[in-house]
Amino acid sequence: MSVSDAATSAAPVRGRLPGFFTRLFLLGAKASAARHNHVPHSLEDIRRRFDRPCFPKRLSSLQVRRVIDIRVPGATELRPARLYVPYGRVRGVVLFMHGGGYVHCGLNSHHGICCRLARQSGAAVVSFDYRLAPENKFPAAVDDCWAALQWVAGEAWRWGGKVAVAGDSAGGTLAAVLSQMSRGWKHPPLALQLLYYPSLYGERPVPSREVYANGYVLSTRVMEWYAQEYIHDPKDLSDPRLAPIFAASLANLPPAVIALAQCDPLHDEGTGYAAAMEKAGSQACTRTWPGTVHGFLNFYAFLPGGKSAIHYGARKLREAFARS
Repeated sequence: MSVSDAATSAAPVRGRLPGFFTRLFLLGAKASAARHNHVPHSLEDIRRRFDRPCFPKRLSSLQVRRVIDIRVPGATELRPARLYVPYGRVRGVVLFMHGGGYVHCGLNSHHGICCRLARQSGAAVVSFDYRLAPENKFPAAVDDCWAALQWVAGEAWRWGGKVAVAGDSAGGTLAAVLSQMSRGWKHPPLALQLLYYPSLYGERPVPSREVYANGYVLSTRVMEWYAQEYIHDPKDLSDPRLAPIFAASLANLPPAVIALAQCDPLHDEGTGYAAAMEKAGSQACTRTWPGTVHGFLNFYAFLPGGKSAIHYGARKLREAFARS
């Protein structure tokens, strides 16, 4: 794989935002950001609002053979998870971790995404509900997901024997972290790490954070609030378990596919991480969806870019399982 892909740029993209529906979504998102660009005053309210799918759950579930609520080992207890089994021969299994800044979202918010990933990739998907902050500070989410990945790897024989990790935003960060942690473990190497607009740089600055600091849904102030809720100390921002770019080495990592939003403070973290992986000898590619903002995957029901990004990730999973 190459670090560059058709629609990818190594620097923030400042071009015209194409497409009527994309422009309409971005205008709505910017208006919403202008109204709500403050620190949420009620954690209960934000969790209730964000743990909702953008498409009816029952209709999404029709796309796969089975949807099963299960319990999967976390670091301290069995945690809720949801298994999506596609029709036909199952090609592998994907541990999927949702975004939400380690603070909100869950199995319901990403239900439709996981249904579509399972159907289009031909792989089983395990969506995992790790512990949330601020009740559970860093590295609780990492510890939970690591325990879940080891369980998935041990059960992978049920679904073809091959394993990949995936996630969006904070979930993408967790997928990148698990990919580093899995180097040298007793199981076969991960087939792929599929990262949707992840946070990877922690305290290290990138140009896109300045270009898209305000007015594009994920603002600088909101990112600071997420960090305050999740971390114990500012030094955590340079811990590889939160900012994978700080790892001592990026060699011998599973192949990475990094899907990015154009108008996102985190855009350059994805391209920079891919370039660093390639420099270290690992395989990585990125793709940027023009006219999109952070979190666009969750709006697949009415945003063409969201559908396209899910299909792209599913195709890369299918290809990775066929190779490994």
